Amino acid sequence: MTRTVHTFSLFILLSFLIVLHCSSTLAHSEKLNEKNPCKRLVLYYHDILFNGTNGSNATSAATANHTKLGKFDHGMLVVFDDPMTKDNHLLSPPVARAQGFYFYDMKTTYNAWFSYTLIFNSSVYKGTLNIMGADMMGEETRDLSVVGGTGDFFMARGIATFRTDAVQGDYYFRLQMDIKLYECY
Repeated sequence: MTRTVHTFSLFILLSFLIVLHCSSTLAHSEKLNEKNPCKRLVLYYHDILFNGTNGSNATSAATANHTKLGKFDHGMLVVFDDPMTKDNHLLSPPVARAQGFYFYDMKTTYNAWFSYTLIFNSSVYKGTLNIMGADMMGEETRDLSVVGGTGDFFMARGIATFRTDAVQGDYYFRLQMDIKLYECY
């Protein structure tokens, strides 16, 4: 009798775990429609690298110099606090700040790896978006992952598509960022 009760309890427990697993899998197996994000923002990222003389305008600084491995700034680490605007004008009012770092990680071509937080504090949005991934700079467009957020972007996930909008020498570049969120809570 005890063995039958034990077997029945084990059967109930396994059945419960299987049902729990299936319901969890079904809850997260919804197909995302890449043409229909739940939220979309197009912003412009402005980076002004400190060159030794532009301290009042600089929004980023190299904290580790590039190595002698290759001609593509391999190993250079840049920390930034860059304005994000709705249009491509540097002097437009910022709608967010991009705070984080990037480093050049290839010896054979320009490529950077980004990790940063967009910090929103306006009447439209409040909160943060966390973005990270490889910026294959030779490509026309590059996708980085939106890996989370807070406030209006609580637990958000999606894609930030980069497109280089302008480059002026080694010290200024502007990216258009098309941010598409597919998980919004």
